[in-house]
Amino acid sequence: MSSNRHHPVQAKPVCDQCFMRQAGDAASRCSLPADQKEALLKRIETELVQFPIGSTPPVRASHVHALIRQFSGNPDPYLQAKHESTEHALSLYPRLKQMLSETDDPLDMAVRLAIAGNIIDLGVASEYDLEASIERVLRITPAINHMKQLKQAIEEASSILYLADNAGETVMDRLLIETIKKPVTYVVKGGPAVNDATLEDAIAAGIDRVAEITDNGAATLGTLLDQCSEQFIERYNRAELIIAKGMANYEGLTGNDAPIFFLFQVKCGVIGEHIGVPEKSIIILNETAK
Repeated sequence: MSSNRHHPVQAKPVCDQCFMRQAGDAASRCSLPADQKEALLKRIETELVQFPIGSTPPVRASHVHALIRQFSGNPDPYLQAKHESTEHALSLYPRLKQMLSETDDPLDMAVRLAIAGNIIDLGVASEYDLEASIERVLRITPAINHMKQLKQAIEEASSILYLADNAGETVMDRLLIETIKKPVTYVVKGGPAVNDATLEDAIAAGIDRVAEITDNGAATLGTLLDQCSEQFIERYNRAELIIAKGMANYEGLTGNDAPIFFLFQVKCGVIGEHIGVPEKSIIILNETAK
């Protein structure tokens, strides 16, 4: 295992190339004229160069996407894509629910399905294949597998704080919450950030039927504690057990001594290298687990 594992993830030069690609994608979704798109991309390139060295990928990416929303006047460039992701995932929900009712270990499968849903990440790639991700994730062995510790933590906790990631993935989170059968507070973003789930996206996935929904007060990728609301921080500090979905939550919260289990797919080489696992690995990680 890499010795980096519990240190903050620092953005590499290759991350900025990824952010420029994301910016191009987001600008296209805003239907900006070519000259405005070019001006926006130039400005982002300049700002990334001037950004503090050692900042984490979610901090840089959140700044980039805030600039795009501000410059384009489009408050949510990924709104349509989020609706489509949610509709698609909901069309699979009855079949997945049935699979959970037929398996010997529903919690293990529900955790894997939640991780499979983590492929719906329009920051990493503009297209994804959810069915293929489900098939693959149910078959492979997690590169870091603290499932046993997670099951015990769920059993012992009286309630759970669940940090959401992307819209659409929310449907798989719902399946996991239904399987856990404990009171869950589901935390979405305080405003649009790429295709991360907001309150509207969580309700569209039916999360309001299975959990209390709250937001973290910030329109950022991942959970950047210094930008979250006091109400959220209070809940975060009180939480007995936190389930944090997605790579950006890992990037923002690794090394934090809260009782967190990270569930995600490793979707880029920078994170793979940081944790010491191959790209495309699936992770069930509690940093205090032996």
